[in-house]
Amino acid sequence: MTTDESVAARPMVYAHRGSSAAFAEHTRAAYLQAIADGADGVECDIHLTRDQQAVLLHDATLDRTSDGTGPVADRTLEDLRQLDFSSWKGARIPDEYGGRSTQLLTLPELLDLLQAAGREIGLAIELKHPSPFQLKLEDRVLEVLTAEGWDPATSRLGNIAVSFMSFSPDSVKHLLKAVPSSAVCQLVDDVDVEEIREELGLGALTGGALANVMKAAQTEAVRILDDCEAGLAGPGINYVRGHSRTIRRWLTSGRRFRVWTVDSENDVALCQELGIHEITTNWPAQVLAQLWAGSRSLG
Repeated sequence: MTTDESVAARPMVYAHRGSSAAFAEHTRAAYLQAIADGADGVECDIHLTRDQQAVLLHDATLDRTSDGTGPVADRTLEDLRQLDFSSWKGARIPDEYGGRSTQLLTLPELLDLLQAAGREIGLAIELKHPSPFQLKLEDRVLEVLTAEGWDPATSRLGNIAVSFMSFSPDSVKHLLKAVPSSAVCQLVDDVDVEEIREELGLGALTGGALANVMKAAQTEAVRILDDCEAGLAGPGINYVRGHSRTIRRWLTSGRRFRVWTVDSENDVALCQELGIHEITTNWPAQVLAQLWAGSRSLG
């Protein structure tokens, strides 16, 4: 089996928020490590700042992954530049990956890193909802990409293949107006009421109400995939394990699959067995090593 055939035979590996097991998620170090690890692509989450800058952060608030506090949307990019987004991880950043003050990334800065990779690479952008900017989030991200030279017809920017993801069906429907369906991923997962309440610090009544809204959204997300409106299906690995009949139905219908977050050897093997096309993982180097070992044994 040739190298090209081996790549085609294995799932593509996307680095979840960069190589986020090694360095703080979404930081310059995490993405540079992902490129060095040989990841086929990288995944990022986007929020907008008060001055409409697209920044790479998972949470709507700053508390978990920085020494700041409060909503991202209340701060300007200049405000965020003053914060420390890497020390919480406790990992020493090599000098070549930049200093502490350079670890926060905007979307254009991530594009610069990927363009400098010197090879084909994927970029999976998750639009985070609920957002105080609602669907202006999607419009702003597309505006930023277009300014950088992104081609909507092919969803490419030079060596970068760009795709878009969201748990929000409204976001996915909005994106489909401007982006080929093959580059749009509907994310799906089971809704855990207790987990939502704990994560957001909500009371029983508010948490339950939000969970009901999220369950309705996920019902619509499943319909979008059932009706083949989005070209990419994005279930979490727990959803894959718990909904085998649905997963096989979508695979049969021709959906391309991007499964998150696949970190264990058993889960990687399950994805290979099912014929999953793309794996998103916090450990890209280790997952690639397992996949390459498997392809060599088959060859």
